[in-house]
Amino acid sequence: MRILFLGDIVGRPGRTRVQERAADLRRELGLDLLLANAENASAGLGLSAKNAAELLEVCDGLTTGNHVWRYRDLIPALEAEERLLRPLNYPDAPGRGAAAALVNLQGRVFMDPVDCPFRAADAALAALPQDVTVRLVDFHAEASSEKIGLALYLDGRVSAVLGTHTHVQTSDACVLPGGTGFLTDLGMCGPFPSCLGMEPAPILRRFLTGLPERFEVAEAPVQLRGALLDIDEDTGRCRSVEAWREN
Repeated sequence: MRILFLGDIVGRPGRTRVQERAADLRRELGLDLLLANAENASAGLGLSAKNAAELLEVCDGLTTGNHVWRYRDLIPALEAEERLLRPLNYPDAPGRGAAAALVNLQGRVFMDPVDCPFRAADAALAALPQDVTVRLVDFHAEASSEKIGLALYLDGRVSAVLGTHTHVQTSDACVLPGGTGFLTDLGMCGPFPSCLGMEPAPILRRFLTGLPERFEVAEAPVQLRGALLDIDEDTGRCRSVEAWREN
């Protein structure tokens, strides 16, 4: 099974590029699944119900993260749409954090307080039928050590642990000894040059002055980033994982 998991989609530029390229990517890469993290797809912060519906027309599933609650109109969609996930380890929240073989988790280091992602992963995997062999985890977290820790903890029990949230693609793609594919961060699908997809000028002023600034999505060429996986459907083991990019 060939799967492309795209990193955080940033604003209208990221959405438009993903929508434009989705069909071609499926054909060019021979994909069975196209997945993406979409928590920053609406104006660079959060995800609206409208934009979620648009992206689900071209993606097979969407994960989110700590900004998932910014648009209140997304809550009914989280409840109704099985392909749209919020982090599983929010203690009492609408929607779902796992569906079929896809699990969405959020880290705790340098992040908002949530339940333990390690124990949430254990519970999610225990609830899966044994015949569901392909199991993917989007770990939306800040700290590289926490992402690596979860991957090692789940090695051999899931097909892949893929990090999101930092918007900067890492170069450590590997298959762990137990057969789990891993990448610390998928990167972003958004404009660059930018500061994580946002216009640099207000951010630089904030760095220089410490004063609040209004951030806006940058106007620059869009780069797509993610992970390309090849998974054995019989065993669930990852054959290969690579940091995938398209300028």
